[in-house]
Amino acid sequence: MSDPLAETMLSTETVFNGRLLHVNRDTVRLPNGHETGREYIVHPGAVLVIPVLDDGRLVFERQFRYPLGKSFIELPAGKIDPKEDPLVTGQRELLEETGYTAREWQAVTQLHPCIGYSNEVIHVYLARGLQAGDHRRDEDETLEVFTLSLEEAMQKVMKGEITDAKTVIALFWADKLLQA
Repeated sequence: MSDPLAETMLSTETVFNGRLLHVNRDTVRLPNGHETGREYIVHPGAVLVIPVLDDGRLVFERQFRYPLGKSFIELPAGKIDPKEDPLVTGQRELLEETGYTAREWQAVTQLHPCIGYSNEVIHVYLARGLQAGDHRRDEDETLEVFTLSLEEAMQKVMKGEITDAKTVIALFWADKLLQA
């Protein structure tokens, strides 16, 4: 069944082509027949991992985010490489950023964080059976890895100390999945 609200692309133009993000400007036909423009970010997609240690604590990162000029508490996450399966991305990012590997992986949900101006999709996985090892961070990645209980993490959300949207949403999922 077709979507009666769907817009039809008539033309597209690349406005910016960067290492990570690309910006397109499209001309579209609206359902009512009018034409208008749409500008949006083309994103390769990402994966967020909820890493759960055997004692129930979660593995977090504290990382400086340049656009906002401050450090944020986040769950491990990273972009999907071309033609890479999201699960493989999650496994790679968990190891690269934290040094952990996991025996069990559970797909949780997909998030669309910026539907008004980006096509980004974030795949969320729960990882259990963690085993510590050495991280394999990229040269341009500087972060601190630490653990919090789910209760401590949720308190930080409620106090406004964890504000990263993907992390907040994933923690609410973790609260439901780990309390079941």
